[in-house]
Amino acid sequence: MLLRHPHNTEDCRAVSEILQRVGDKWTVLVVGKLGGGPMRFNELRTAVGGISQKMLTTTLRGLERDGFVTRKVFPTIPPRVDYELTELGHELLVPVGALGEWARKNTDRVKAARAKFDKQQA
Repeated sequence: MLLRHPHNTEDCRAVSEILQRVGDKWTVLVVGKLGGGPMRFNELRTAVGGISQKMLTTTLRGLERDGFVTRKVFPTIPPRVDYELTELGHELLVPVGALGEWARKNTDRVKAARAKFDKQQA
């Protein structure tokens, strides 16, 4: 059987892995906020709003692991920890910003489509 759309399985996996990281709502919001410069954990948590401490920690660790964010600990009491976008993280701001703008611009259209679909299903 011939594939109509041949693809490279490794490419698909690579894209899938990256989209898992950058496609979730918390990553989009955290990267967007860090685009303004370094922030402390609690500053970031307040700026994002609605994110739990555990989820912010998990998101930041994932972003750090993937090379989008750096974590700098200052030897103060209490310890001060700043998070900042790396060069790769700044590059991510472009598609993340575009996605956020698209979402804001099309929210009403998506809501209308959902309402229409739900009405037809009822």
